[in-house]
Amino acid sequence: MPTAVCDGIETRYEVLGPDLDSGAPPLLLFSPGGFDATIENWSSFGIYARLGLLDALGARFACIAFDKRESGRSGGRVEPLTWEAYARQGRDLLDHLGIERAHLLGGCIGCSIALQFAETWPERTDRLVLYSPAGGPHYRKTQIGRLREHAGFASAEGLARVVALAREGDATYAQDPRLGPWASVLRRDEGFAAAYVDQDAARYDEIVARCLELFPGDTVPGPRAERLMELHRPALIAPGNDASHALSAAHYLRECLPKAELWDALPPEQTAETAPQRVLAFLEQ
Repeated sequence: MPTAVCDGIETRYEVLGPDLDSGAPPLLLFSPGGFDATIENWSSFGIYARLGLLDALGARFACIAFDKRESGRSGGRVEPLTWEAYARQGRDLLDHLGIERAHLLGGCIGCSIALQFAETWPERTDRLVLYSPAGGPHYRKTQIGRLREHAGFASAEGLARVVALAREGDATYAQDPRLGPWASVLRRDEGFAAAYVDQDAARYDEIVARCLELFPGDTVPGPRAERLMELHRPALIAPGNDASHALSAAHYLRECLPKAELWDALPPEQTAETAPQRVLAFLEQ
């Protein structure tokens, strides 16, 4: 697959469906999967494994999918992780491809990134599809707990041990929080791993502590409610209903976004027949 340098980070991407020069509308995808958000998750992760969204969308849209930074085959940078940094990766990918404006589709954590993109660059945003947005008190507790577990392990065992653990297997950060958010890059990039080990341990502790700011409250992370209320872009929200994708998260977005539609269907009713049809109907209005 091709790569592009986005915000200084190598980014693996793929254009699915019609070519970009075909005249098909571009659709920028922010992948599901938390800190391990890859292109493949659109067909293998959680609810997306049974929906076939990309097969249907790729028939009518130029779907631009990519591995989020620190995920899959994309690179990374050890720094406080922010929604703004995640969104810049998507913006720079559009710049690389010569695309001025696109529809946005976010899944899971990708909803927060899509919202940050739209809030920061509304002029480059058409319609938004927010599928199973991550959020809720249990989600926040899990994410904070994982970051703290990693911080404790790195402090007690040292950064070299973090690298060694990452290379002992293929577990993700979600499966083994000791690995930390940079696990996938540590596993495959020798130069990155060497620089990671050589950094100051106290500074690293501060960086991980600042990553806790990704999850300030018990609802959907990303732009503040008052900023969402100023985002006048049509949005379709497909609700989740589990510990990481609380139903309350979808209702929060419906209340905040002035032009939002909440699909009145819980996950069991979201099928390979109904979900692509609902998303296509919204995007083609």
